[in-house]
Amino acid sequence: MKYAVIYHEDFNKYDLGIAHPLVGDKPRNTMTYLKEQSILSEFQIFTPKKATEADILKVHDSAYLKHVKKLSQTGGWLSGDTPTPKGIFEIACLATGGSIHAGEKLFEGFRIAVNPLAGFHHASKGHSSGFCFFNDIAITIEYLREKEKLKRFMIIDLDVHHGNGTQDIYYDDKTVLNLSFHQDGRTLYPGTGSVETIGREDAAGYTINLPLPPGTGGKSYIKAFQEIVPLITRLYKPNIILFQSGVDTHHSDPLADLNLTYQTYYYLAKQVAILSQETCQKLLVLLGGGYNSIACVKSYYNIFCGLIGKQDFLKEAEIPDTSPVAVHHVVSQLKRALGEYWEF
Repeated sequence: MKYAVIYHEDFNKYDLGIAHPLVGDKPRNTMTYLKEQSILSEFQIFTPKKATEADILKVHDSAYLKHVKKLSQTGGWLSGDTPTPKGIFEIACLATGGSIHAGEKLFEGFRIAVNPLAGFHHASKGHSSGFCFFNDIAITIEYLREKEKLKRFMIIDLDVHHGNGTQDIYYDDKTVLNLSFHQDGRTLYPGTGSVETIGREDAAGYTINLPLPPGTGGKSYIKAFQEIVPLITRLYKPNIILFQSGVDTHHSDPLADLNLTYQTYYYLAKQVAILSQETCQKLLVLLGGGYNSIACVKSYYNIFCGLIGKQDFLKEAEIPDTSPVAVHHVVSQLKRALGEYWEF
């Protein structure tokens, strides 16, 4: 099998400031660590081009694009948590271009393609926050829909924060099955992603949200994943899977309250890779959030191990799971909410 990584040194310019959680050295640190662990030898590395404005306008409003572009020229704030440093427009276009290029590689003989600066799921058509400017997930979907004439896209979003922008974009579209596991929005930004939020009209049942209580550990998380994700994936039979593999679910992450460990990421990535092999042989991996710099690169390494089945992955002591009963309850709620649309 052939595996691709998309990387550009300018990815490290996606830096929102020294006091901000999102600093610009994460892609470089990730690639350095992956090289030190000798796993990048399994991957071919490609350099992306910037997404064009035409690409971005497949999803975002022209007024929003102009607003981001203008802020990028002067500096300012897109929202209360998202500063806009000078030049960020070009870097956001490059990151988006990385996801598009990764998607293209899946139609050039590669089975898995990874973009390490990606998964900006808080960006909606005409607004954004949460450190995001352009929704590279949706832009890549629309690019591939047009170029490759795909009919069924599946998003598996495991970032700790709910992807409210992606949900807004595809809430009425059953050609995109958007599945998200995230910390309960009543306890974490952006406050969305309830079990009852399942899509609208013909697209009801194609938005799937599992909001997890604070304290959820790896065992409960994996059990919930096993109960929901494989069945839905096999029934939907996607043409491509887009895997937003954020690692801000790690127990050491400063912005959230879940308790996953390094080995959890290995298992999840391995299972997603197996599901993609069974259904579509096309897996686009978007390395999302993660704000503990040391834990982040180690977690990404385990994701790479899981993707290719490398057994030499990192392990650490499991963190006590404080919410197994609550997790079981929310899984049951989700099954009831989806019962009209999917047979569990």
